[in-house]
Amino acid sequence: MKNKVGQVTVFVIVAILIVAVIGLLFVFRDNILQSDLPQELDPVYNYYLSCIEAETMNGAFILGQQGGYIEPPTFEPGSEYMPFSNQLDFLGIPVSYWYYVSGNGVVKEQIPSRSKMQAELNSYVNEGVSLCDFKQFTEQGFEIEYGEAKTSSLISQNNIDVNVNQDLSIKFGDVTWSGKNHKVDVNSRLGKFYDIAEKIYENQKETMFLENYGVDILRLYAPVDGTEISCATKLWQVNDIRENLTQALEANVPAVKIKGDYYDLSNKENEYFVQDIGEEVDVDVNFMFTRDWPVKVEVWPEEDGLLRADPVGLQEGLGILGFCYVPYHFVYDFAYPVLIQLYSGSEMFQFPVVVLVEKNQAREAADAVGLPDVVPELCNKKNAEVSVYTYDTSLNPIEAEIKFKCFDTQCSIGETESNGADAILTDNFPQCVNGFIIAKKEGYETEKYQISTTEEDEAIIIMNRLYKLGLEVQKEGSVVEDSQAVVSFSKEDGVNTVIYPDQKEVELGVGQYEIKVYVYSDSEISLRGSTTQKCVDVPKSGLLGIVGQTEKKCFDMVVPDQSVTSVVSGGGTQNYFIGESELEGARKLTLNVADFGVPTKVEDLQNNYNSIEVNRVEVLFD
Repeated sequence: MKNKVGQVTVFVIVAILIVAVIGLLFVFRDNILQSDLPQELDPVYNYYLSCIEAETMNGAFILGQQGGYIEPPTFEPGSEYMPFSNQLDFLGIPVSYWYYVSGNGVVKEQIPSRSKMQAELNSYVNEGVSLCDFKQFTEQGFEIEYGEAKTSSLISQNNIDVNVNQDLSIKFGDVTWSGKNHKVDVNSRLGKFYDIAEKIYENQKETMFLENYGVDILRLYAPVDGTEISCATKLWQVNDIRENLTQALEANVPAVKIKGDYYDLSNKENEYFVQDIGEEVDVDVNFMFTRDWPVKVEVWPEEDGLLRADPVGLQEGLGILGFCYVPYHFVYDFAYPVLIQLYSGSEMFQFPVVVLVEKNQAREAADAVGLPDVVPELCNKKNAEVSVYTYDTSLNPIEAEIKFKCFDTQCSIGETESNGADAILTDNFPQCVNGFIIAKKEGYETEKYQISTTEEDEAIIIMNRLYKLGLEVQKEGSVVEDSQAVVSFSKEDGVNTVIYPDQKEVELGVGQYEIKVYVYSDSEISLRGSTTQKCVDVPKSGLLGIVGQTEKKCFDMVVPDQSVTSVVSGGGTQNYFIGESELEGARKLTLNVADFGVPTKVEDLQNNYNSIEVNRVEVLFD
């Protein structure tokens, strides 16, 4: 009996193993099939995987450039009271603030979660993979068919794991192969940058170290409180104070460092600029401010753009003093953006925050209004019937996907369908004031139509066709090969940025564009550090301070040595209307820009940047 039981047990174990193996075969059947990919089809499949990798890298690049967003939150303008929108314009790129104060004074946060970044990356790859160009292979006789892509990604510290679920069939003569699950491991430090950015931001919220630097800058470069021995009235121009503070920010914000191993301190006093977030970072961290960004400087009491302080000692009954002194005390609201950049090699992640000094003090760490990812309740309350018509520029009907966006919520509505001379969708929309109907179709520009569904029941949307053109950047007639160019095509409704020569194609539609080209070359410019002594008058201790006696207190403001390795060597700007007649017959767009020469010193570098605005881009369609 024991032998029989033992035999039965062996059979059961063998059966379990067989079932397990069969199950594993089903789970990994696509990978097994891919490992059996015929050698003749290798070039096609390798190109397909490289296309997935390229789209992932492009998506990661955009996420890093735009503060963790591919599709930034709906634009929210600032106001005269608080001049900050919810996006910082950095070289034409809309970088979403992680912390800002809205135009009506509400403190808000826009920190994307890792899952939201992955979701946006998935959508980007889905769209990009569908545009992979197999033309070079079909011309050789390959037959390639593929279905809709569904991407899932995982952003880790030093890589992005991408899994594209897409039916793919390749045939060449009698050799065929098909697969569905396609995996690519992309080297990227996006996850590491994001983790460090979160820690810097959380430390900023807890310690307000940027606000504390802001208070010091305010007290060093603007009259806040103090006394001067004088019998004459003191006057300060508010515009001069604003200019002094702007210059001070440009000089001091870049000196801020996060404790790590990416810099050298020339002396002990420079530790003033080093912020410890609890761990040493091993990537470069750069803090940036430029005078082109909005700054709020509001001061009380102010009279017609002047600050006034009258002397004490001339009044009746005060002759016992024997001298005159001018006391002053002004109260400031001082706010400005700081862009925080993390980079290593060619990879970068950046996010801006608004630094706010209120009533001469660093702001308190108040709770902010977070940006919700979704508000599904709104999409469930569709009770306003609207008819949407979609046409091309010749008024031919176009079937398009229709979505509706109200604040930060986007609802899928349906698709317009051809009906005679029209393409129409009549359906219920959520009730919303100043919402947007979004019409999207492959090969056409995505169009937004603003509508208040509480009052309007019809929308006619004209969609501009997109033309895919080859792109070539030339410098004084010579093709840019050993350099890199950043080309931005700015329209009223957005910016299309191309990194050349990594990207040699661009999709453009009809419209008025501002075309801006920056050509970068390798160089080695050392920015010499500087030490500036700043002195302030403070009241003396004891009785002398009470009667207005002051003494000077001085300290050094130090900007450390820095090195620049990628410099602007050419470029220009051109406002150009691109018409349909130019796009219809064109295959290539050539942009010819001025050559400024590779700068070798700081003065040349600044001149080159200034030359971008005054030199024109020659636009040629072929």
